[in-house]
Amino acid sequence: MRITVPVRCACPTRNQTDVGINYLLSYPVAEGETVSSISALFGEDPERTLEANQLPDPSSTIFFETSLLVPLRNPPSRITVPSPPPPPPPSPSPPNSTPSGSSDRTWIYILAGVLGGVGLILVVCMVIFCMFFSKTKKKTDPIISLESFEACEKPLEKSLEDGSQAFLDSMLSIAQSINLKVYKFKELQVATDNFSTSNHIKGSVYRGVINGDFAAIKKVHGDVSKEIQLLNKVYHSNLIRLSGVCINDGNWYLVYEYAANGTLSDWIFNRDDSGKYLSWKDRIRIALDVATGLNYLHSFTNPPHVHKDLKTSNVLLDGDFRAKITNFAMARSTEGREGEFALTRHIVGTKGYMAPEYLENGLVSTKLDVYAFGVLLLEVITGKEATAFYSDEHNNLADRLSNVVENGKEGLKHLIEPSMLENYPAELAVVVVQLINSCLKQNPTARPAMDEIVQSFSRILTSSSTWDLSSNMSWSQTSTGSS
Repeated sequence: MRITVPVRCACPTRNQTDVGINYLLSYPVAEGETVSSISALFGEDPERTLEANQLPDPSSTIFFETSLLVPLRNPPSRITVPSPPPPPPPSPSPPNSTPSGSSDRTWIYILAGVLGGVGLILVVCMVIFCMFFSKTKKKTDPIISLESFEACEKPLEKSLEDGSQAFLDSMLSIAQSINLKVYKFKELQVATDNFSTSNHIKGSVYRGVINGDFAAIKKVHGDVSKEIQLLNKVYHSNLIRLSGVCINDGNWYLVYEYAANGTLSDWIFNRDDSGKYLSWKDRIRIALDVATGLNYLHSFTNPPHVHKDLKTSNVLLDGDFRAKITNFAMARSTEGREGEFALTRHIVGTKGYMAPEYLENGLVSTKLDVYAFGVLLLEVITGKEATAFYSDEHNNLADRLSNVVENGKEGLKHLIEPSMLENYPAELAVVVVQLINSCLKQNPTARPAMDEIVQSFSRILTSSSTWDLSSNMSWSQTSTGSS
């Protein structure tokens, strides 16, 4: 006879080890037990047990014959399992009962004892395994951890309502432990001239001067722990750098590097009389920067992460017009439980940028960013917002590109931004439109991966630089000849 006993296995996350949790014990739930009663058996905080099992509150239902993860600071010296309730008294035997009935009950008791013993042995084995694996995990220090995000998923408002100043203190201690500068609010007031209108950039973002250098200071209400932890783990020139944090009156203040030329949207929309203009080469280089930053998130974080809110207003330009992706509040891992695709019922994003499989089914993958990149690139070369391309007849953006895809250069004049006055290489513009079309495919598996897009734009930028140089030389020779 083969007996299969499923045992839940897990090991402490980075967040849990930071607060002293070294072991996760898989505990088989008995009838009538609760999260609080099980935590009390081991002398542990029920809140930690709730977080480890992603349960919202102590009243959450846990089911008999399932398992519960119990966070432990020290290995259990003994496991105190509550005695099961005594069995009901046996009913009187019928007068004509045979010895075979007693024999059957004996086998039932023996089988129950064997199953209970096997389950207890497996629990002890899993505790020993987690003790060994947790030590190994501390040495590897992976770049990012999905579980480390889930443990901090509670909104800040709930924590404040619960009176947990300890929560704010713990978040500040996390910031300090990951080498982020923790500013006093007075320092930020001085840096921004008390958040004066002259230093207001946009929304809740202010310009400040800290130690002689410009910084962007963003006021945020809510839990920003996921964004802080992700930005502390990624180091790339095309992703905005977070340098410090502050908490005051329940609000977070995030201190970022300063991007002197503002958002990409400022340069491609509403430029009337502003003097803001981006050449073809500028636009291609910005597109390559954005693709490179996304490729870092998709290919060089473990597990892969998706930005989920890519748009022109979330791309900043520094003094050299190099692009930096910002606003990682919605970023998340693309892996679901047990290696499956991640799914969500909470659909949030910006109209026009959200991929169809996300809108319809809540599927989260790196192809979400690929789709949004196609929308962003369409806006960059046309100077129009994505919503302008939607109509009752055209809900698929790729349909709007069919004229160029089918007719090549002949269809460009109605698509490329008029301010460029045909001062762009038509052959390369067709290639870019074809690339946009592939990013906007309805089927996510038909879209290219971000590393392929980076390679394509590297070649396009090289060819654009050659075209730009030859174009300038031709203009110079024409000017010399006419003079």
